[in-house]
Amino acid sequence: MAFSLHGVHVPHRKHTADKPAVPMESPKTVTLPMSMHIGAPAKPVVKVGDLVRVGTLIAEAGGAVSAPIHASVSGKVTKIVDYLLSDGRTVPAVVIESDGEMTPDENLTPPEITSREDFIEAVKNAGIVGLGGAGFPTHFKLNADPARIEHLIINGAECEPYVTSDTLTMVERADDMARALEAMKTYLGIQNIIIGIENNKKKAIESMRQLMADVSKGCTAEVKVLPAVYPQGGEKVLIYHTTGKVVPMGKLPIDVGCVVINCTTLAAIGAYLKTGMPLTEKCVTVDGGAVKEPKNVLVPIGTAMADVFAFCGGMTTEPVKVVYGGPMMGITVPDTSAPILKNTNAILALTEKEVKLPKTTACIRCGSCTNTCPFGINPAEIARAYKKRDAVALTDLALMACMECGCCSFICPANRPLVQTNKLAKAFLKEEQAKEGSKA
Repeated sequence: MAFSLHGVHVPHRKHTADKPAVPMESPKTVTLPMSMHIGAPAKPVVKVGDLVRVGTLIAEAGGAVSAPIHASVSGKVTKIVDYLLSDGRTVPAVVIESDGEMTPDENLTPPEITSREDFIEAVKNAGIVGLGGAGFPTHFKLNADPARIEHLIINGAECEPYVTSDTLTMVERADDMARALEAMKTYLGIQNIIIGIENNKKKAIESMRQLMADVSKGCTAEVKVLPAVYPQGGEKVLIYHTTGKVVPMGKLPIDVGCVVINCTTLAAIGAYLKTGMPLTEKCVTVDGGAVKEPKNVLVPIGTAMADVFAFCGGMTTEPVKVVYGGPMMGITVPDTSAPILKNTNAILALTEKEVKLPKTTACIRCGSCTNTCPFGINPAEIARAYKKRDAVALTDLALMACMECGCCSFICPANRPLVQTNKLAKAFLKEEQAKEGSKA
């Protein structure tokens, strides 16, 4: 597996980059699935009829790799229902009917922190997960041996088209980011801080250069301006382009001395340290050709997409596709009742003009998919091996290195569903490996 500057030049379409985040009023109801993160689902600690306020704990972490969930509105728990996630799993979801007041929980106070353990526990109690899209519980990521952490890398790349919510964080919330970084320096012993930003974000670069100057006492802190090449924000890609380190397949960033934190995740930590309010709202980019008034919105987590689109003036036309996230790695939703999750950075309502719907033809063996893959894997050969259900070949082709960025599908002149096939092949390979493991 080789790293390179391969990738694709996607259209930026950063229409909302200069639009400050606008707070949304309380929706009538919110739906909070118990799995808004990688790992075990949270466990509800409320029942139907309970009264809650903004920040009230409604679900505790379901294990070491999990995260608690808090009420995003004040009101009454009206239902606990089964909710179907985009990956096909069904988990409980707490439905809260808002009283419209957005009253904060009176028991919330800033955490008292005097040690590394206190800091890790505070991040866990805040319910903070990776807010750039992955959703990995942040406290678990930070709970590494400080002696192993050589670089803290802040992900400000935001390489997906349309999405600008991270850009707004870097411009508007540098104080929150600074507070979190000072705590990490004190309690995690961070010595080297790097923030990677694509070169198409001039205001963010200026803001982050000032931030790095402000937090540089006692450590090295720098901004690395990177080419605007998708998928620059992929964790392993960002590590390579900021430090030159390669994360071996099957290993984690900490194995090469790196911890990567999304810039909005960092700001959420800083805000919690100041106010004691856990993660209950998210800055979401609302865009796409069907949206009447594209903007960045501060949304209570659990709000239905339909309510957010209505806040942005509704639709000018019926969208062909509605997507969680950006158009490259985003997930299409069946309808707009789907709620805003912790790791939702954008919702897009795309028109036929914006959605690539050409006819799929036979592979012409041009090699474009391999040439653009950041890891140099061969999606065309993977597709052939998957068609044959050849688990050995799929393993040899380094299938599991695929980060599902979509570069291969984007560049393919035959319009073949390569990244979709990679996802199916990964599911097949995991099943085959589980079968082999059960025989051992």
